[in-house]
Amino acid sequence: MTAADKAAAIAFLDLHRVNEPHLERIHRAVGRVVQSGWYILGKELRSFEERFAAYCGTRHCLGVANGLDALTLILRAWEFPAGSEIIVPANTYIASILAISNAGLKPVLVEPDLRTYLIDPARIRTAVTDRTRAILCVHLYGKCCDAEAIGAVAAECGLKVIEDAAQAHGASFKGRRAGNLGDAAGFSFYPSKNLGALGDGGAVTTSDPELARRIEYLRNYGSGRKYVNDYIGVNSRLDEMQAAILAEKLPFVDAENDRRRQLARRYLNEITHPDLSLPPADTLESDAWHLFVVRHADRERLMDYLSEKGIQTAVHYPVPAHHQKAYADWRDLSLPVTERIHREVFSLPLNTALRDGEVDRIIDALNAFPTT
Repeated sequence: MTAADKAAAIAFLDLHRVNEPHLERIHRAVGRVVQSGWYILGKELRSFEERFAAYCGTRHCLGVANGLDALTLILRAWEFPAGSEIIVPANTYIASILAISNAGLKPVLVEPDLRTYLIDPARIRTAVTDRTRAILCVHLYGKCCDAEAIGAVAAECGLKVIEDAAQAHGASFKGRRAGNLGDAAGFSFYPSKNLGALGDGGAVTTSDPELARRIEYLRNYGSGRKYVNDYIGVNSRLDEMQAAILAEKLPFVDAENDRRRQLARRYLNEITHPDLSLPPADTLESDAWHLFVVRHADRERLMDYLSEKGIQTAVHYPVPAHHQKAYADWRDLSLPVTERIHREVFSLPLNTALRDGEVDRIIDALNAFPTT
């Protein structure tokens, strides 16, 4: 790659450029919090919780430290018996599975649909046992799971439905937003998310008042009143600074998701390489397009080729959970769909800072890649 190419390199994600349109509002929010002298569990958090609950269409939102804690606290709050089984897609980011383990429960891995990369509802039913207590569905890459099919299985079997909505801010299923498609949902506000903080952050959304009360206590040492502890809780609170920043950025999520859809539409319409599997376009307008994930049988060669063209890509995710050392007991599991996905997928740049000319370059480079 020449010096000129390097200067014009396309980053997978430039968070400075993503946040630049919000800088004035961010500075205003930071100044407001600093001047207030109140930095934990204050009015900024309450305001953001009310706004985000209204945005998702739920009665409650509880800000917590990160997305992993959001899922873990939901599972802990329901007080399932130790070792209860929670169904989860096998190809998710490991945080979804860690939440189950951290709550003292047993993850049960279910293969996804190769077309959508989402948990396959038909396989969920066959995985249910008398020890199953919940289905943790993951809206992977910003596409909502089939809430109707999953809800039907849950109703038939008496199970809770938890959404891992960490990548799905603003995504919807048949007019209902992610965060309001099950009994409770966990969100992440990690800086790269569609609604990203300037540090770690997360939230739980639910319309169950008792679940909301328990999580409100659990996130704060199990306490609803200072020095009075009703539960064995943790310290997992979304701080005032991050809550204020998120509240400033929230009104722009839908417009920014529209920009993501414009970019996704271009990729879907203009990438014509015959060896490249693109994501489905049938839910283009309701997906949040957190990531644009494609699949190729010779992923490494194609990524190297794009890198030589000055185009940075990423893999979400290179190693499935059942091949991780942390879950060595699963080494002998055979999950061929999951293993193929992790072996072949990679993500193209797609974010609100991406310029039209950069998209042109990405599309042209992909279409010029030699066929097999």
